Formats: sequence, structure tokens, C-alpha cells
Amino acid sequence: MGRGKIEIKRIENPTNRQVTFSKRRGGLLKKAKELAILCDAQVGVVIFSSSGKMFEYSSAPLSMRQIIDRYQRATSTRFEEIDNQQQIFCEISRVRNENDKLQASMRMYTGEDLSSMTMNDLNQLEQQLEFSVNKVRTRKHQLLNQQLDNLRRKEHILEDQNSHLYRILSEHQVAMEHQQAAIEHKVPDVPMLEPFGLFFQDEPSRNLLQLSPQLHAFRLQPAQPNLQEASLPDHGLQL
Repeated sequence: MGRGKIEIKRIENPTNRQVTFSKRRGGLLKKAKELAILCDAQVGVVIFSSSGKMFEYSSAPLSMRQIIDRYQRATSTRFEEIDNQQQIFCEISRVRNENDKLQASMRMYTGEDLSSMTMNDLNQLEQQLEFSVNKVRTRKHQLLNQQLDNLRRKEHILEDQNSHLYRILSEHQVAMEHQQAAIEHKVPDVPMLEPFGLFFQDEPSRNLLQLSPQLHAFRLQPAQPNLQEASLPDHGLQL
């Protein structure tokens, strides 16, 4: 019974993908070695895994660099030095590994992917989280104290402004009271003409209204009949 046909596409399961990569990488390198031995060919194979790890094979007696140089002469293609390439690939691998570690740490700090952690790992994680929480609380208290100090300074400034405005208002009220008292003190006494109860503000008007014997003459008419006799002299009473 033959094997079924396998669909050529990316394997989604990372475990199955890694297993398949290891098997087929070994088979590819084995076929390259067999090709070089059986056919006396010069074979060079370079493989990079998904994590950046490099695998290579070069047929004896040539090295990988000699094979690449021959490839460049044959195709007139210029590549960078192998050493530089290896350094770049190593740096890429290192950065990817660090990135994977950081992502795993972030998942652990958020409470995810804890199934693979031991009791000691969980204790260390708990201590780190408590230390982080204490730092966050300390910073929070510092900010709250700064805000409280700012509010106190604003309160003092407003109190000073209020005192200044109150002092200005008090001085203005005192000045208005002095001005009102000065105005009342300067008002002259107005004379009153008795018995008529009339007030006059100037001396000429008062003089004109005074009774003068030269301007006005009044005659008294006695009420007794004996005072109207012809024998009595006519006397004019003048005021």
C-alpha cells in the first residue's frame, strides 16, 4: 500500500513544522552528499531555519567559500564577504531569540502561558510583580504629593490676593466716609424767618422781606366803638 500524496503548503502546527524541517533537512543533506560522491560533483547547500539558524554542506575537498567563489566567477555575481554574512546572520539570530524571550516574558507577566512554569518560576514571577507594584505605588504617591503641593501654593496665592483686595476695599470705604464727613461739615446753617418758617440762603433776600416802616404802613382799627369817635385823634401805627 503506497503513501498518500502530501499537499505542499506551510505547516501551521509549530511542533509538526519543526519535526518536518529536521527530517527533510537531513534527507536533503544526505541526497547532496550522495550526489557529490556518486557523480563526483561539487555540491554546496546552505539552509536557514525559521529561527535563523544556519545549516550548510560542501562536498570535499572544497569549502563553502570556494564553492561560492566559483559560483561568482561562473555567474559574474558579486556577493559580500562570507564573514560579514555570517556575522549578520548571527546578529539576526540573536535578535530573534531575544525577541522571542521578551514576548514570552510579556505573556507571563500578563498571566498567559503559565503551564510550562515550575513552582520556583512562579515564586520568582510573583516577587517581580510585587516589586513592580511597589515601584508603581511609590511613583503614584510622588505625583499625588506634587499635586498637593501645587494646590497648597495656589491656595496661598489666592489668600494673598483676597487679603490685598480686602485691604483696598477697606481703604476705599474709609476714604468715602472721610469725604462724606467733609461734605457734611462744609454745609452752612440756613436761617429761618420767624414766625413764617421760611428759609433764605442769602442776605439780600432776607433784607427785602423785612418789614420796613418806610415801605409799608398799617392802620389799626380798634374794635371798641368809643375809639371811633371823631373827637379822638387819628393815630397811625406803623411797624
